[in-house]
Amino acid sequence: MLDNGSLYNTPPMFAIYASGLVFHDLLHNKGGVAGATERSEKKALLIYGLIDNSEGVYLPTVRQASARSRMNVTFRISRPGENKPDEALEDAFVKRCAENNIVQVKGHRSVGGIRTSLYNAVTVEQTQKLAEVMTSFKEDVKAGKL
Repeated sequence: MLDNGSLYNTPPMFAIYASGLVFHDLLHNKGGVAGATERSEKKALLIYGLIDNSEGVYLPTVRQASARSRMNVTFRISRPGENKPDEALEDAFVKRCAENNIVQVKGHRSVGGIRTSLYNAVTVEQTQKLAEVMTSFKEDVKAGKL
């Protein structure tokens, strides 16, 4: 390669450039890896806390706290006391989220349920908005409005 003054393939320059911008922002504006870890834990604790204290409305897919993902929170929705997924409620939740500009929360088509992604680009404020929608929805389910 060196003798020919060329590479066998072209490096993905845009991906390298975009990654550099993201890493620069993370390291210089967002507290580095420690800052990202702190925000990630805060967002996950907010949503998992809501699920765990939902009085049976939100059913965690992963019950063991130490095995839960901080990036992708999955759960099912049930009527209080039934302890089984209710697909009609899950569809209503997806609709409620869409009405509040929260999209892509429907779980994988082969497993169903709800999947909320808390990637690094999702802010704490956006996660708080999701928590507000989840709280409101839970109260409506408990009150028999859905």
